Amino acid sequence: MEEVTLKSRAVVFALCVGVVAFILALLATSHGVIDRATITIALIPAIVCGAMSWASAERALSSTAAAIDLAIARLADAAEGDLDSPIPPEIADRVPQLASAMTSLFRQFDSDIEGIRRTARVDLVTGLPNRGHFREAAEAALAAPDMPGAALFFIDLDRFKAVNDTLGHARGDMLLAAVAGRLRVVAEEAVAASAATPLIGRLAGDEFTLLLPGIRETMAAARVGRSIQRALAEPFAIDGTAVEVGGSVGIALAPQHGATLGELMRAADLAMYQAKAEGRGRVAHFTDTIAAAVAERARLDEELRRALARDEFTLVFQPQIGARDGAVVAVEALLRWQHPEDGPRLPATFIRRAEESGMIVEIGDWVIARVAETLARWGADGTGQRLAVNISQRELDHALFFRRLHHGMRAAHAPAALLELEISESLAMRCSREVLDALALLRGDGATISIDNFGTGYSNLARLRELPIDRIKLDRSVIEHIATRAEARTIAHAVISLVHGLGCEAVAEGIESDAQANVLRVIGCDVLQGYAVAPPMDEPTLITWARGQRQRLAV
Repeated sequence: MEEVTLKSRAVVFALCVGVVAFILALLATSHGVIDRATITIALIPAIVCGAMSWASAERALSSTAAAIDLAIARLADAAEGDLDSPIPPEIADRVPQLASAMTSLFRQFDSDIEGIRRTARVDLVTGLPNRGHFREAAEAALAAPDMPGAALFFIDLDRFKAVNDTLGHARGDMLLAAVAGRLRVVAEEAVAASAATPLIGRLAGDEFTLLLPGIRETMAAARVGRSIQRALAEPFAIDGTAVEVGGSVGIALAPQHGATLGELMRAADLAMYQAKAEGRGRVAHFTDTIAAAVAERARLDEELRRALARDEFTLVFQPQIGARDGAVVAVEALLRWQHPEDGPRLPATFIRRAEESGMIVEIGDWVIARVAETLARWGADGTGQRLAVNISQRELDHALFFRRLHHGMRAAHAPAALLELEISESLAMRCSREVLDALALLRGDGATISIDNFGTGYSNLARLRELPIDRIKLDRSVIEHIATRAEARTIAHAVISLVHGLGCEAVAEGIESDAQANVLRVIGCDVLQGYAVAPPMDEPTLITWARGQRQRLAV
């Protein structure tokens, strides 16, 4: 458009100048005759003026085009991130509107990018630095040459999930923001007497971190930890509702427990888990004892992985007999670890760690395969003995557990009627509807379902009536003193009556003496299990023992 305008102006200007020149040429002719020569003389100035005007327009267009080229180059630099270099003055001279627009555009881009950077570094719920920003700032603080030492606090809320589940995520976010506010107050008070700058961050979920430079002593760090604990123990007013959460706090000191942020965070995190293990709402310091426990867990994890790879696990079997006639009614499969150095190890020495690490799923798969093989063999040779297996919470939480169990039984051609699954009382009270439905399907196929360790939890009678169960096993703590204490016999008798009222069979485990077995027979227990009946044994020994038991009963 500008090119057309400039050229149009040049043409008009040339025509005007040509007309004037032509008239002047005619007036200058003495004889007044207009011939070809006169016209030619008159047109020469017009042609010259037009050519000069056209040349002037072309120069103007060339300057504008050069300015536009500079603008394109500057925009290309901006696209690469250069928003600070000045706009070339040629653009402002030749195309001022474009220069003004570019200035406004760069200013807006710079503001938007800064906003994006700020958002990417800040947790939007609490306004605290997020994990990345906190790590960056904390690493810089710890690397400072004049760093006098520091305390790192790892904070985890104790009952935040319950708040989210009952009040909703919106109120959960409000709670997190309120927690951040209280942590700011504690941090500011902790450094009030010094020039140190506290750093607070939200790592994820309900986890927070606090780095306080200048705190080097355990007692000083403990005081701050208790302040955090008290601040989080006070109820929070969330949308008109009083909410109590509390928090567990782990503490690590620099440089004693680590020179880098990564080392400090690992130490403080371990201390926090120690605080939770001690009962939540507590403060724990990283110690050599915690470090040794961590090393022991790591060693045990490695040994368990090796045990799975080298097939170091085995099953032993403990019989259950009818209290009235002594006939073998079932056998419980018990896991043993044939440790290459320590010899046979009981589950109590490794199962908890296997559950924590997740290796219980692989161990459970091994047990499923061995049980299926055993049941297939017993079904084929006519033994027809029911085999009971304990199932852990971690296994039931694993979505594919029942599918793997079903596949393993079918692959081994093991009859479901010989399988008994035992789940703990506490797990039975809180397992999901999907788990209950899966248990009901197994029961429908002929399997027996039992509740183990009954009497150690808080059972809901209404839920007990809904559970798809056949047997309830009394925990050993229920029967431990029945031979010597009248109140223990009364409690055991009441529990057995409750079990019978639910339409289930009562099984007593952990029987250590004939006196206990005799009392249990009198008060109506159906099945007995324990060392007073028979110890756990390998399969060949079990078959021999069961044969002898049948012969004794036949006499």
